[in-house]
Amino acid sequence: MRRFAFVIGAALPLSLGFAAQAEDVVIRIEAKRGTEAAAATARNWGAEFPDVVTFPLADGWVGIALGPMPREEAAARLEQLKQQRKVPGDSFLAAAEGRELTRIGDAAPAAPPADPQAAAPGGNASTFPQAQPAAAGDEPVPGEAATPTADAGTLAEPEPAPEQFFLRLESTTDRARAEELLAKWRETLPEAGLWTLPGGRLAIGFGPMDRATGTAWLQAFRDAGAVPKDAFLAPGEEMGEIAIIGKVPDLGAPPAPDAAPVPMPPLEEIQRALRWAGHYDGGIDGKDGPKTRAAIAEEIVRLRASPDTATAMAELIRRREAWRAEMGLAELRDAHTGLMLPAPMEKLQFDRAERALSIYGPKDGSGAALILFSQPGGQQEMLDLAGLVTALGWVPAPERKVERGSVTLDGRNQTHIGHAEGRVVDGRVQGFVLIWPISDPEDQHRLAAEISDNLARFAPGATEARPEAPAIAPAIAQD
Repeated sequence: MRRFAFVIGAALPLSLGFAAQAEDVVIRIEAKRGTEAAAATARNWGAEFPDVVTFPLADGWVGIALGPMPREEAAARLEQLKQQRKVPGDSFLAAAEGRELTRIGDAAPAAPPADPQAAAPGGNASTFPQAQPAAAGDEPVPGEAATPTADAGTLAEPEPAPEQFFLRLESTTDRARAEELLAKWRETLPEAGLWTLPGGRLAIGFGPMDRATGTAWLQAFRDAGAVPKDAFLAPGEEMGEIAIIGKVPDLGAPPAPDAAPVPMPPLEEIQRALRWAGHYDGGIDGKDGPKTRAAIAEEIVRLRASPDTATAMAELIRRREAWRAEMGLAELRDAHTGLMLPAPMEKLQFDRAERALSIYGPKDGSGAALILFSQPGGQQEMLDLAGLVTALGWVPAPERKVERGSVTLDGRNQTHIGHAEGRVVDGRVQGFVLIWPISDPEDQHRLAAEISDNLARFAPGATEARPEAPAIAPAIAQD
């Protein structure tokens, strides 16, 4: 059995502040630039939830959230809301303490939206509307206000309701089978419903929407493999009667035919945003490969901001930037290792430097820690460092992914999540260990992706300036 004779002198405290604390948090669901835009969006969310609050972020951004509430309650509620697709998939928990929270009920109520879907930002407040076309010769309902025309006060003819369409996903003649299929489809499209067609056949559908929206989203769903190849757009009058009601989906409209096209963001930025969202594990290389194309198509369906690729990816990048502001990410330049990276410095404070390590411990009981390392070496030295990280418990019981020139460790216990990455770059082993509270896995994943994608050397490390100082190449002793 091998053991490490070299042990870090003052080992990082094992608790790291990971003990459960009474802490109120909010569920961050959206962010808007500008107070007016944020207030209008927050009032719309208020039609769905009674506890909507807003609070200022950096650079003119305003956060929109639910709460505050205890962290344990918020975590369970967020999971449920995501499963029900009532909040965006990238919603997350954020600390309430120190924020200037404003309840939207404290402001004037929003005017009722003209669009019945607008009152349900998550697309779950309204069920499928039932079209009630007026019969010929119908008279206005007594007591109902008539709409005057612009000229002499004469009554205007009511505008016909826009034609509604549904995505027809699948059909069967067996009711039990139809309900099984509906349950399956609701795992990915929770708003789906069941219709009895005029001929008695049962069909699973998704809608309603106008023709342009339906056509664009049908293609987007097909590109992502989210609907069968033979799914099609059906007019509402062909859907028959509702057997099991669904809900109105919240789908972003396609660009107007005469609108200037939205420029496509740089592909490298798209890849970073996809990785941040947890839906891409390929390289950040700016190349339009099959992994990138598949991740983009799937993210368009998850995000539902727009069926247009450029618009959807611009929105994903915007959400990532809002999250970075929320997390208080700043560029950390660590002189001891010569490494630079984005780090949540509001949650970290410098502890000490030892040999090839720089150690940042938790700030104000955040439960977070960051260890940076850089030393001369190759594959073996990288693996020795990975063994040291495991031995010190920074990444508990890790799963290892070892490749030529890189190693990744992931593990967790009852208190924290550990993630470590090491790489051999130009004859040096460099990397990081991120330790994060177990209660916040989503931010942990996002932070690890941000650090991994942006870790770089900006200068020689301190040990390089002092050749006599040995690097952290752990001596191996035999039992």
